[in-house]
Amino acid sequence: MTDLFAGLHADAYDRVYGNRRLLVRILAYLRAQRGTMLGCAVLVVGSALLTASVPVVIAQLIDEVGGGAGLGLWLCLFVVAAAVLAWTMNWARQAVTARLVGDMVYRLQCEAADAALDKDVAFHDDNSVGRVLSRVTGDTEGFGSVMTLTLNLLSQSLLVLLLGGVVFWTDPGLGLIILAALPFLLGTALAFRRIARTAAAATRRVMARVNANVHESMMGIAVAKGFGRERTVYDDFDEVNRLSYRVYVRQGLIYAVILPVLTLLAGLATAVVLYQGGRFAVLGRLSPGEWYFALQALGMLWQPVTQAAAFWSLFQQGLAAAERVFALIDERGSVVRRGREPVPRLAGEIEARGLRFGYGAGAPVFDGLDLRIAPRETVAIVGRTGSGKSTLAKIIARAYDFQGGDLLVDGRDVRALDLTAYRRRVGVVPQHPFVFAGTLAENIAYGRPGAGPADVARAIDRIGHRVWTRSMPMSPHDRLADGGRGVSVGQRQLIAVARMFVREPDIVLLDEPTASVDPLTERGIQDALTRLFAGRTVLVIAHRLSTIRRADRILVLDEGGIAEDGPFDELLRRDGPFAALYATYYAHQETA
Repeated sequence: MTDLFAGLHADAYDRVYGNRRLLVRILAYLRAQRGTMLGCAVLVVGSALLTASVPVVIAQLIDEVGGGAGLGLWLCLFVVAAAVLAWTMNWARQAVTARLVGDMVYRLQCEAADAALDKDVAFHDDNSVGRVLSRVTGDTEGFGSVMTLTLNLLSQSLLVLLLGGVVFWTDPGLGLIILAALPFLLGTALAFRRIARTAAAATRRVMARVNANVHESMMGIAVAKGFGRERTVYDDFDEVNRLSYRVYVRQGLIYAVILPVLTLLAGLATAVVLYQGGRFAVLGRLSPGEWYFALQALGMLWQPVTQAAAFWSLFQQGLAAAERVFALIDERGSVVRRGREPVPRLAGEIEARGLRFGYGAGAPVFDGLDLRIAPRETVAIVGRTGSGKSTLAKIIARAYDFQGGDLLVDGRDVRALDLTAYRRRVGVVPQHPFVFAGTLAENIAYGRPGAGPADVARAIDRIGHRVWTRSMPMSPHDRLADGGRGVSVGQRQLIAVARMFVREPDIVLLDEPTASVDPLTERGIQDALTRLFAGRTVLVIAHRLSTIRRADRILVLDEGGIAEDGPFDELLRRDGPFAALYATYYAHQETA
């Protein structure tokens, strides 16, 4: 089993919760439903009492069979009425249980989704969408299914206590025989506990891995088809699907062993009770009706007892699912928050002092970076691939946190600022913007909560209707597919720029917003950006020569620091790192 589960590694943020800690936390959700729980308890007690009364009355009917047909008729009517009423109450109890579990799963899914949304960009960069989605949906639903079984089992447990009490009252000897069998049943179930918990955790992980594989495959299907790699995609899925098959089969075999073993033990105990009860009946210690009741009660007792023992393994599935959901909820963001100072409009001064940042255990991207950007200054960031251009923008946007040094905005430590308020004052235009399912106007208005049609129209006007209508031949009311299917990369960049006009940020971070548009559209967008840049601090990760020329100064990043800093013409005259970059990457654009 260890070899089978060897490839199913836990996620980095997974935690191990003890059973007691998990149960206390689950009960906290139940406490929020006190009224529903009380109603459920009343129905459980009523149903159990009525169900337990049926074999008692039948036993009385057997003993009183010679006492007259009238008494027997009344007892039969009582049995029928009790059975119907017990069924009705049991149906109502299951309906209340369904509502109770539904509310729990709803709250848990809301908390899990809120936790996933609250996580920093760094978290989502390190954890695939499919794995996170599996916790928000699959694990919460799995937890709900097991909670339904558990609540049903609690109602049956009450029936066990009632019937057991009657058996002890009828004959303590038979009661002791039944009681003596319980430790063997429960001990057998507990022996499977650790194995069942391991198998349950493995099934949750393999399902997350399958979800992640399917999500990635569907997101990259266009690339796969473009290179004719459909078979490779299928083979990758087949590999993880075979692993899923083996894990589920192994789990099924583990659970398949439990119930037969418990049934065997219950059968042995039944044989002992049957033999001993018969002896007591012959000796006159039990009446025929009492012996019948003992056998009927025994049959009713074993079912919930064996289910209780067998469901213990299934309950481990619920605990494993809850453990994965709680791990997501409890995972703290990587961006440090030392305070919640309000963030009014920013002048836009940015200063880094000895800034250090690295991804995991690898070499640091920045090792003591010193930088100052004046308010309302436009700075182009250039450098070779991997020099940290995008990383610097993400750190300033507080998508990533730095491991050392200081980052000040308007002279204030960014870690002391209210994170949500700060991010509202910073606008980010990525090189590959995301487009949501909805109308074009809704996607543009996404830049600021509460933005209306007038704000969207004003943003389009500031970009320029000529540029907009030529590049976006669609109405603001036209619907776009999720992920921007059917919309070019250049059109997505235009939407992202429009979002910035709606947002009106104080600091603008752009990853070359004209990298995927034609030269004519580029000139229109550059003119629009000039209007956007006015009165704002701007950092542009520059790939176009036109962007670099428009900047007030240029930062050349290399080997964890700033290799050069200065205006375009001055850096060219120095004949240093920027001049080398210019000759390699930018000079050909002079004649383009």
